[in-house]
Amino acid sequence: MSAVAPSVPKLDAPGARVTFPHVLLAEWTKFRTVRSTAWSLGVGFLLTTAIPLIPAFVTDSHWATMSAQDRANRTPLNIALPGVFIAQLAIAVLGVLMITAEYSTGSSRSTFAAVPKRLPVLWAKLLDYALVTIVLMVPAFLISFFETQAILGNIPELQVSFGAPGIARCVLMAAVYITLVGVLAVALGAIVRNTAGGIALYVAIFFVIPPLTLTLPTSWQNAIQQYLPSEAGQQMFALRHADHTLTPLAGGLLFAGYCALAIAIAAVLLRRRDV
Repeated sequence: MSAVAPSVPKLDAPGARVTFPHVLLAEWTKFRTVRSTAWSLGVGFLLTTAIPLIPAFVTDSHWATMSAQDRANRTPLNIALPGVFIAQLAIAVLGVLMITAEYSTGSSRSTFAAVPKRLPVLWAKLLDYALVTIVLMVPAFLISFFETQAILGNIPELQVSFGAPGIARCVLMAAVYITLVGVLAVALGAIVRNTAGGIALYVAIFFVIPPLTLTLPTSWQNAIQQYLPSEAGQQMFALRHADHTLTPLAGGLLFAGYCALAIAIAAVLLRRRDV
C-alpha cells in the first residue's frame, strides 16, 4: 500500500484567515527568534555609539597642538557620525540574511505554501526590518551626538546645539539612511536568493564601485559619483553639499528611488520564480 503524502493547506483558501497582520506577525516571530538578529543589531548599535568616542577623545586631547588645517577638518558631525559607515555593513548583512536564510534551509517552501501569493511575505519582511532598524538607529545616533558633544565640552569651536540649523536633520537622517540600506539589502537578498551573493552585491555597490570611479577623469568622476547609491544616500546626513554633489533632498530621493527599484525587481522575481 502506498503512503499518501499529507497536503499542506493554503492559508488563503476559502475559510482560512490569512491577513497581512498575520503575515507580519509570523515574519516578526521568525526574525526575532534567529540568533543572528540580536548579534547583528547589537553590533550595529555598538559600532554606531562606540566608534565616535575615538575621534572625540583624540580631538579633545590633541586640540591644542593641532594645525589650523587639522582643526578645520574636524566638525561636530564628522566626529559624531563616523559609525554610520561601519554600522551599515552589519545592518546590510542581516537584511540579506532575512531572505536568503530561508532559501538556504528550504523553509521558504513552507512559507510560500502558507502564503501562496508570496508578495505579502516580502512586504512583511521589509516592514519588520525597517521598523526595527529605525527604532534602533535613532537613539543610537542621538547617543552618538550627545556623548561626543559632552567629551568636546572644553572646545567651544566644536560645540553645537542639537537645535542649530541642520543638525537635527543630519542626526536623524543618518538613522533613515541606515534604515534604507537595510531595506535595500533585503531586496538584494530576495533578488539573488544566496547569502554570499547578496552580501557580495551589496559590497560591490557600496564599497567597490565608488573607489573605481576615482580612476576616471575628474570630469567623469564629478558627473558620475553624485548619482551612485552610496554617494546619494550620504547626502541625506550631510550638513552642506559641495560642488558636484546632490542636495540632501535630491540625494535622499534618489537613494529611495534605488531602494524602490530593487524592491520592484525583487517582487517581480519572487512572483515568477519557482520556490
